[in-house]
Amino acid sequence: MSIAQTYINHPDVLKALRTVKSECTGKEYSDIVDASDHQYVDLVMEGGGVLGIALTGYTYVLEQAGIRFLGVGGTSAGSINALMIAALGPPGQAKSERLLDILSRMPMETFIDGDRDAQDFSQAVLEKAGMVKLIWKASQIIDNLKEDLGLNPGTAFLNWLKKELNDVGVTTTKQLLNQLRTVAPGLGLRSTRKDVELSETDKYGDLVMIAADITTETKVIFPKMAELYWCDYEPVNPAYFARASMSIPFFFHPFTVKDCSPNRERWKELARYEGTLPKRVMFMDGGIMSNFPINVFHQPYRIPTAPTFGAKIGLDGIEPAEITKPSQLLGAVFDAARHTLDFDFIKANPDYKHLVKMIDTGSHHWLNFTMSQDDKIDLFARGANAAAEFLCTFDWTQYKTIRKGLAEAFQASVVKEPAKSLG
Repeated sequence: MSIAQTYINHPDVLKALRTVKSECTGKEYSDIVDASDHQYVDLVMEGGGVLGIALTGYTYVLEQAGIRFLGVGGTSAGSINALMIAALGPPGQAKSERLLDILSRMPMETFIDGDRDAQDFSQAVLEKAGMVKLIWKASQIIDNLKEDLGLNPGTAFLNWLKKELNDVGVTTTKQLLNQLRTVAPGLGLRSTRKDVELSETDKYGDLVMIAADITTETKVIFPKMAELYWCDYEPVNPAYFARASMSIPFFFHPFTVKDCSPNRERWKELARYEGTLPKRVMFMDGGIMSNFPINVFHQPYRIPTAPTFGAKIGLDGIEPAEITKPSQLLGAVFDAARHTLDFDFIKANPDYKHLVKMIDTGSHHWLNFTMSQDDKIDLFARGANAAAEFLCTFDWTQYKTIRKGLAEAFQASVVKEPAKSLG
């Protein structure tokens, strides 16, 4: 039995699949379907370090229910999953089993590729060592932070991802985008949707990976904004987008690009940046700006033809943060910064509560790069269980009714008022 089969045959995963088969067969989740009766949705995945394997459990159960993904997006771990889903085949194909095979073999421990002092400090933080030990270990990494602005180069991760992408035939952004434009046979709208048409471009897949350009203070969407950072972006390996998105502050070196576009109009149009054009840009983890970019496929002016499902890692807001130590203060500040923008969007668009499911990741730590295989299997099963719960409760017809009222209100709100007299 392969490692991936060990994940799939976990009792909780098999139970989740039985639940979906018994309670969800024939259920509608979208109005975009293909000739094989697959239903298409957009999917956004939250960042969460090594907990990202839970997202694969989530997508696996969705695919087993006949769901396929047109738009896929995410930040950090979510962006890695989104990239691999896009790279493993056209939107009409099921890919989670192949993704699971890749991630179950992922050598996460090698991604801590800093020197011995950096590795010792990382381990001390993970083990929640006492203050004296942390201070001692921290004193040994001052040079790392001063010279490199981070503990681990991130080279091992980048090389691993390049190899995995190469193995599935994707080495350039152009190849990836061409694959996303492969339309499944018979893809179109259900006959019940008479209010809208599905254009050819609407049938294309889409990929959104969030990174934080801290040089110009820009939330970057890759590959859409790649042309700002690489003058010739089509030959660029998309692994670089993931490396930019997962640059956890101080844990990894910032990701640097030195081939920025001199096109001021494109900077203004894509990034809304009108300052001095940068010659060199530094990226940090996209989570510092938007860890759960659930708004990326949002179209407020119409009833959607397909929903945007969201998978969050961990349970938010169930307990107030306990802050009695400097390390807790730093963690609370970081969490507040990476969550606030996304929380604000969901609060302003409460209909999204019908689309988002939180995956309970238990006591697993998001920076545990030495996680055991058993822990990974447990996370996968937790993701699968969350997906089954979501599929059983989501009501597509009810959601469209909610969005119909919201779309009408939005359209009414943007009607231009008559110009006021200046006299």
